[in-house]
Amino acid sequence: MVMTFDQIRTFLWVARLGGFRKAAERLNLSQPAVSTRISNLEHELRVALFERGPGELVLTKHGTLLLSYAEQMLFVEEEIKQRVANPSEAEGLFRVGASETIAQAWLPDFLKAFSEQYPRVNVDLTVDISINLRAALLERKLDMAFLMGPISEFSVENVALPPFDLHWYRSTMNAQTDLSKIPVISYSSQTRPYRELMSELSRRVGPKLRVFASASLSASLKMIAAGIAVGPYPRALANDFLESGQIVEFDAGFQPQPLAFTASYLSEPRSFLVENSAEMARAVALAWDEIHPK
Repeated sequence: MVMTFDQIRTFLWVARLGGFRKAAERLNLSQPAVSTRISNLEHELRVALFERGPGELVLTKHGTLLLSYAEQMLFVEEEIKQRVANPSEAEGLFRVGASETIAQAWLPDFLKAFSEQYPRVNVDLTVDISINLRAALLERKLDMAFLMGPISEFSVENVALPPFDLHWYRSTMNAQTDLSKIPVISYSSQTRPYRELMSELSRRVGPKLRVFASASLSASLKMIAAGIAVGPYPRALANDFLESGQIVEFDAGFQPQPLAFTASYLSEPRSFLVENSAEMARAVALAWDEIHPK
């Protein structure tokens, strides 16, 4: 039996994720297949690589030593893919998460560009609020996340993306803009824009304030168009409602902070596909930002 690169890659992911099940999910393998690879690797090296017991696996002394070599081997593999291989021949699964703001803005343009660059890579897309995307990225359930960032973890790289300015909108059928008399609809209550808006509105409006929270931007804008509430949203996403005459902008006396986004990914193990995709996303977002209303 000969030690294989697949065994080394499998060992790396078991070590990084702390378990066979998580590694199996990451590598798109069955758990028995992962266990077999590790068992065969240990048999070939004639040492135990993990302390087996209840809870998370722990590396042995030999396992810790192998991990450093495994990381170097995976780095060289990525260098070869970047420098030698044809990007169009890259295969695998790219797991990307995006907030709904991005999903309704430039995400389709990014996915088109990605598919042209990597036609043989499958994409698994998740649209969710930023707090959930952050957790999924740190748990290695995503390869990249377009979210309200940056993520202040030493293991995460953040590529700044163009921000979205927020503007206040009301229905053309309901001219009411007194925030003590009409509800304000905002982002999900688990988001930073919601917390910042609540803090400012509580100070300005006081106890008469009523706030609706929604994770769906399209539903929120429809509620504004129906005259149920008013709210601050990016002009680019509200443009269809503006052009159809369903909503209009108004001055609420203050403008919330712009929405700041990043393309965030884990720096280790290194992946040129992910790094290149982050720069691709930035270029696509900047191009989209140039031609859409601010």
